[in-house]
Amino acid sequence: MAEQTLQLPDQRPIGSFSIASIWSSLVAHKWFFLTVVVLLGLGAWQGIRVLLGPAVVVDRVATGRLIETVVASGHVETPYRVEIGSQITGTVEDVLVQEGERVTKGQPLIALEARELKAAVVQAQGAVAQAEARIRQLEELTLPSAKEALTQAEATLLNARQTFDRTAQLEHNGYATRAALDDAQKTLDVARAVKRAAEFQVYTASPGGSDYVMAQTQLNQARANLDTAESRLGYATIVAPRDGVLITRSVERGTVAQAGKALLVLAPIGDLQLVLQIDERNLGKLALGQTALASADAYPDRRFSATVTYINPGIDISRATVEVKLTVPEPPDYLRQDMTVSVDIKVAAKDNADVLPTRSVHDILSGQPWVLTVRNGRAIQHPVTLGLRGNSQMEILEGLDVGDIGVPQSSGVLAGQRIRPVLP
Repeated sequence: MAEQTLQLPDQRPIGSFSIASIWSSLVAHKWFFLTVVVLLGLGAWQGIRVLLGPAVVVDRVATGRLIETVVASGHVETPYRVEIGSQITGTVEDVLVQEGERVTKGQPLIALEARELKAAVVQAQGAVAQAEARIRQLEELTLPSAKEALTQAEATLLNARQTFDRTAQLEHNGYATRAALDDAQKTLDVARAVKRAAEFQVYTASPGGSDYVMAQTQLNQARANLDTAESRLGYATIVAPRDGVLITRSVERGTVAQAGKALLVLAPIGDLQLVLQIDERNLGKLALGQTALASADAYPDRRFSATVTYINPGIDISRATVEVKLTVPEPPDYLRQDMTVSVDIKVAAKDNADVLPTRSVHDILSGQPWVLTVRNGRAIQHPVTLGLRGNSQMEILEGLDVGDIGVPQSSGVLAGQRIRPVLP
């Protein structure tokens, strides 16, 4: 019997057939498998994130120097301002300066119409000249004439006395009549009266006499009127009372200037002041002599020093603020009147303080501040005691130690939530 052999199609090993098939399937469906792998990875990552919590950037308590400052804004002004006005009523003829101009003491600022004032000065000068002429008339004419008259009267009196004596002797001896003696007596009396009148004329025309005193009084009055007229004429030119900068001008040509009304405002050159309105809650931290750094809002990169020199004893009840003034000993050139400034007043400083960024401290003003810290992977609320308060950091006196973590308020983390703290 013939032996028959059954031939099967070409066969490969089962193992080789499975690997090739799988590889072919992977290549054919690579995007599908890749998507599955990515989804599995995301699922695993989300699972870990749920178990461990989200990663949160946190702050850490550290040791360092802390400076506490009181920050406020205000404006620039001089310790005082001078309002410049007219002392008389008149029409403004010319304004010689512009607002913002620097002026020196005695510099003309405003000119008023002065024709009537000049005429008054001329009239007063004439009165002075007339009074001086009257004095010269007394000294050069009246007094010498009176002295000559007195000399003549004395000579006449002497002659009349001698004539009377001779006539009396003759009448006694019987050689002259009684009538002759009476005539001699009459002549003597007239000579005496003329002498007394001449002496009176000399006295009144001499310094201290009535005519001279009257003439001198008229001269003094005339000179006083001249001084008044010249002073009023001087008022027609308004000058700077001291060196400074004109910060306000409210006058133009043709304006009728009223006496006492401010036409210009002058800021005298000298120390500048920074005037601040500070919250009354910071009043206990302030003291005279404290130093500060200030900057004008127009020049924020340029800082200059100032010193607290005045703290108002009263409180502005409507705004709950206290007025504080700081003196700038070396004001920079760019500072202008009423310029807005920002000021940091140094009220306290401490070395080796335990500090934490302010952003991680909650309820600072409530009196019961707390920090969201991390224990065993969870955020927990922890009360703290605060010390100095800087611009961006605060001193932790109690509640946290150096190296402890604080979760920033902006993170949105709640107490009890799992987180993974990450240091910046």
